Amino acid sequence: MATFPFELVSPERLVYSGQVTEVVVPGSEGEFGILAGHAPFVSTLKPGILTIKGDGAPRKLFVRGGFAEANPQGLTVLAETAVPLAELRADNLQQMIRDAQEDVEDARDEATKARRLVVLEQLKSAASAIESDARASH
Repeated sequence: MATFPFELVSPERLVYSGQVTEVVVPGSEGEFGILAGHAPFVSTLKPGILTIKGDGAPRKLFVRGGFAEANPQGLTVLAETAVPLAELRADNLQQMIRDAQEDVEDARDEATKARRLVVLEQLKSAASAIESDARASH
């Protein structure tokens, strides 16, 4: 299978850089897969599992916030948060959910509240997906 360059960057560091065969990204409009030679494409991220496929077992990371940009030369994902699933502690994700709930409660208008509810629901969905993935891995 053809490979392409992929970079995953968070504010703290370059999380991953290398040749891959496929990356599955949790886009705000739905999950999408990128293969070599993909047409130009930009998407914002929703909280969820990003899967990197290449040599060996797939690598899975929890990502939140940011965007992905694909073009025929490769894929770059800039994420506010990028943590390998193996390093993500349940209490960290639960704290993100509690913070999002507080953000919803603190909203001063309906438009802000609606946007914050979307983030809260995305975090809850991501937590559920991570729990399902953990059960399937064992």
